[in-house]
Amino acid sequence: MSQNLQKDVEPQRPPWWKTIGPALITACVVFGPGSLVISANVGATYGYELLWLLALAGLVMGGYMTMSARVGVTAGATHFTTLAREVNRPFAALLGIVLCLTCAAFQFSNNLAVALAVSAFAPERYGLAFQIGAVALLNAILILLMLRAQSVFKTLENVMKFMVGLVLLSFLVNLLVARPNLFEVLKGLVPGIPEKLSLGIPRIVDGDINDPLVLIASLMGTTVSVAGAFFQGNLVREKGWDKEDYDRGIGDSVAGVGVLTLVSMMIMVTAGTVILGKPANNIATLALTLKPLLGPAAFYVFCIGLIPIALNPFLINAMIGGTALADGLGFPGRLNDFWPRMFTVCVLLTGFIIASAGLLLKIPTVNLMIFGQAMTVIGNPLMAATILWLANRKNVMGDRRNRLAANIIGLLGLGVVLLLALRMLWFLYLRLILILD
Repeated sequence: MSQNLQKDVEPQRPPWWKTIGPALITACVVFGPGSLVISANVGATYGYELLWLLALAGLVMGGYMTMSARVGVTAGATHFTTLAREVNRPFAALLGIVLCLTCAAFQFSNNLAVALAVSAFAPERYGLAFQIGAVALLNAILILLMLRAQSVFKTLENVMKFMVGLVLLSFLVNLLVARPNLFEVLKGLVPGIPEKLSLGIPRIVDGDINDPLVLIASLMGTTVSVAGAFFQGNLVREKGWDKEDYDRGIGDSVAGVGVLTLVSMMIMVTAGTVILGKPANNIATLALTLKPLLGPAAFYVFCIGLIPIALNPFLINAMIGGTALADGLGFPGRLNDFWPRMFTVCVLLTGFIIASAGLLLKIPTVNLMIFGQAMTVIGNPLMAATILWLANRKNVMGDRRNRLAANIIGLLGLGVVLLLALRMLWFLYLRLILILD
């Protein structure tokens, strides 16, 4: 009798909120210093009027992260393995290379963010050496971690949960102290075009590029991270989820995007309340968003807070690039495997070398970002189309293929990244003209 009862009793799974992890890791790599500065800038320029656009970007990102997680748990393999089976290995390798180069190209900005944060505490005489030394030390610690850590994913997951909770609490307290007008905030969720917003494409004016929609494009670009969504397929497999965890994959994705969007909204609302009309074009101005809570010490506290925000995507971005390359090429693609660790170290070193060269040679950051932007132009539409294709493929998804609502969100997102790509191609063309002149 007892044996029969034991057979009938299924092992209990922990509640979904205890298993959240993969999407929070993705949210941490998406929400970095760039997202913080851009969200604050949009709030300082347009107040609450573009909250609806941020919500739309969150919806699109959520759609792609959910699709990616669904494909991962249903196919029982990472996207790269699935593509190698459904298409061929060269196509899977192409996706892995594109994703790795994109991460490597943008890794330098994470290095620069850390250098920028520590510069507030560096002696003026040794400022540059202090910055490069601090970034070198950080990279050395992370490389040592990659080579020595026994369980990379579990360690990373626990750290990210703590960091996300800390960031949420900090900005929530700051928002409550700022006391925004709740009615005006709710009005900001209603779609509309701010009076201050000028529509148009980038053009050359007086020897420089005038881009009236730079904030809008940046907001969409930093929130709708197709690369992060694509790698969600690897993370759910890293977690060990399968078809029985289908609902967990969806819930995890929704929670991760919810955190990402909520934090960005809190920053935008706080900036729209505290520094409206004062574009946050440098750290000192942006630090004023913390002034209601911290007073004159806001600048230094903000710089301290910028360091963990920069650290969140620092290692994860490199790990995404390294693991994607290994998985795409057909090597074992788990974070603890040899080749993902080695390629991650290569991405870390690449980002450090590019950032150090930029600091030493005083190369304009915009010029250094051209390569990364070019890779985004190629990578984002390709990865978005691939996720959408996999989510609709019967051989992969069976009865869990995309429904109409998911396909509408997917097509909307594909249209957004295509427009951003075309706009970036035009921007790069104008930048090339200025460089040649």
